[in-house]
Amino acid sequence: MSLLLGTTITVSSNHWMMAWTGLEINTLAIIPLISKSHHPRAIEAATKYFLTQAAASTLLLFSSMTNAWFTGQWDITQLTHPTSCLLLTTAVSIKLGLTPFHFWFPEVLQGSSMTTGLLLATLMKFPPTALLILTSPSLNPNLLTTMAIASAALGGWMGLNQTQIRKVLAFSSISHLGWMTIILLYNPKLTLLTFYLYCLMTSAIFLALNTTKITNLATMMTAWTKIPPLTTTLMLALLSLAGLPPLTGFLPKWLIIQELTKQEMTPVATTIALLSLLGLFFYLRLAYCATITLPPNSSNHMKHWQTNKSVHILITTLISLSILLLPLSPMIFKTT
Repeated sequence: MSLLLGTTITVSSNHWMMAWTGLEINTLAIIPLISKSHHPRAIEAATKYFLTQAAASTLLLFSSMTNAWFTGQWDITQLTHPTSCLLLTTAVSIKLGLTPFHFWFPEVLQGSSMTTGLLLATLMKFPPTALLILTSPSLNPNLLTTMAIASAALGGWMGLNQTQIRKVLAFSSISHLGWMTIILLYNPKLTLLTFYLYCLMTSAIFLALNTTKITNLATMMTAWTKIPPLTTTLMLALLSLAGLPPLTGFLPKWLIIQELTKQEMTPVATTIALLSLLGLFFYLRLAYCATITLPPNSSNHMKHWQTNKSVHILITTLISLSILLLPLSPMIFKTT
């Protein structure tokens, strides 16, 4: 309830103090969820998350106070002072985990459970994204474009050598944030659409991984013995998150590349499209491990000969939507 309250306060506020209050409520609400397992790794993740978010909130409050000092305005949409815009971009980038402020996110996600990781990757990113959209006319386009390309590059590059699934999904999130940020100034509605579809696909993958108890590549190789149909559709959801054309994940990338081309930013569109191939490699590796590969030696994991075949209706609905939403693209073209 506190998470929903903090998100609602931040998204619906016009005053900087109310937005800051909502972000603080969110931070204080998620910390017990991260540390509830009482494992040293979880406590470490909660501490890292608290320190990072506290620093980002302080910077955000300082930027709004600086803007109010010079302009007399506390309205979120009236952010006009250059120093305040730079500080706000830094603060929101730290909260989201954009490059070069991404170091905390993979560590925190790895120390959390799957359900808490789902909240960190989706719901906790909504208030900072809303603040970016509200202040987008005042932000520096060169800075945002540089950070977006760096996020897409680093998210793909760092995900290549990971064996822990949560870290792979963390770097995937950083890469998708780059796609959201690069189109922010030119079409904020498209940023919101990309965020919604990213949340849909990530929720489907996290819930499926939580059901099959997959945490790394080794357990993913033996996941087919638990629920074979879910593992197969999980492969399609991973390829959708990678952005392969027949699936839902291709839709936001298609629209973003089209919009960047309209804005005469063809080199930027080409660069970020090529950088997404790095991410496609580790998504293909995950899909390959989930459905095709068997371990070459005797596995230490217990085989589930008598498996629980029941899958929650929410997981099947989310996976179906994350695979089959591309035919709705003409309707989205009309609305945007």
